[in-house]
Amino acid sequence: MKILGIGNAIVDVICKVDDNFITQNDLTKSTMKLIFDESEFKKLLSNLKIEKTISGGSVANSIVGISQLGNKVGFIGKVCDDDLGSKYEVGLKKENVEYFYSKKKEKLPTGTCLILITPDSERTMCTFLGTAGKISEDDVDINAIKNSEIIFLEGYLWDEGDPKKAFDKAINNANKVAMSLSDQFCVDRHKPHFLDLVKNKIDITFGNEQEITSLINAKNFDEVINFSKQLGKLIVLTRGEKGAIAIKKDEVVECGIQKNLKIVDLTGAGDLFAAGFLHGHVNNFSIKESLQKGTEMSSKVIQQIGARL
Repeated sequence: MKILGIGNAIVDVICKVDDNFITQNDLTKSTMKLIFDESEFKKLLSNLKIEKTISGGSVANSIVGISQLGNKVGFIGKVCDDDLGSKYEVGLKKENVEYFYSKKKEKLPTGTCLILITPDSERTMCTFLGTAGKISEDDVDINAIKNSEIIFLEGYLWDEGDPKKAFDKAINNANKVAMSLSDQFCVDRHKPHFLDLVKNKIDITFGNEQEITSLINAKNFDEVINFSKQLGKLIVLTRGEKGAIAIKKDEVVECGIQKNLKIVDLTGAGDLFAAGFLHGHVNNFSIKESLQKGTEMSSKVIQQIGARL
């Protein structure tokens, strides 16, 4: 198998809202907020019109993209044996993703992410992790990991307790490890741990400019480049209007954005960028070609609603 993703198995519920809804509910635009109370989550959803319900989760979205590009892929993520859990599994299988998880009845329901799209196409997320956040080392299939060229992990998954043990087990048995920093709040919550992972355990790190700047407390982007060069590993970063950049040792490769796109929804831009880049990486593209493939995939997904093509 080319790539095995391990991440939060979450069903995306997509709704359009105005800016007032974001303000009234004390949300910070363009970030992800974790909601721990199921009733609070249901209350938030109760006043909204649902545009679309899709199997989601950051790394799962990337894995589906890599599958659509013709690679053999798999995914590990925890769902409950409930209606959304069944839909989630069907959604992956439809995309030719091998699902290395046997669902069963759990105390918590399948995880759900409410994706709120404002008129400026930004997306603000409220996530009720449900059973997705309870992934443990017992849920991680060692044979699937050992039989994959690369495993791809998401920062969202990293949390103290069982998820951390699952993370460690995956890394310790992998041939090569890629990881997405996921979200600036996520980086801020786990900064010392993420820095240790990036420095010592991850072969390819994906992030955006804000996430990496926060991770290393950089004052400017030159500091990010110097840090990445000294690290000697592959760091792949998206920079919004400035395009994307990959740094490995003294090699710094840049790629511009595609122009004149009709942007509808930025959900999944980073996930599909990672998909395109990893597709290039496992198929021996140059770093420049991999960046171009990532840019092409992210350009496609932002011109539609939802994080999957």
